[in-house]
Amino acid sequence: MNEYKHTQIGYLLIAALGAATLFVGYLNLVTRFNPGTLLILGLMILFLTLFATLTTYVNQQAVNIRFGIGLIRKRFALEDVDEYRIVKNPWYYAWGIHAIPGGWIFNVSGWDAIELHMKNGRRYRIGTNDPQGLMNAIETSRKPVKS
Repeated sequence: MNEYKHTQIGYLLIAALGAATLFVGYLNLVTRFNPGTLLILGLMILFLTLFATLTTYVNQQAVNIRFGIGLIRKRFALEDVDEYRIVKNPWYYAWGIHAIPGGWIFNVSGWDAIELHMKNGRRYRIGTNDPQGLMNAIETSRKPVKS
């Protein structure tokens, strides 16, 4: 099987944080490099590099996700997955990495996701703008390899 790799770009997040970064940068110039605005500017740039994209990889062993430049990542071993399905996240689940009722969500944009139910009872939602492609990749990877 070929590995599946897909990157979802958080365009709205980039636009909002980009505009806010430009505004704070302007404030920083006006206030003659105030340490507070410098700190805020640095944090916004950090958030942009860490959370602007979500890349999902699927191979024979696992579903792997990586945010932005890759400092934040998670691996879900396929042998530990009990069930999986395509879901629509309600608007109030929002974006980012955080707890949701009964589990965790990893998302940078949109409302589509794949929900993984793990054998240990945990539940995870991985946001994607290619839910069918990700679902197919998981399905194909879980099938036994024929020799």
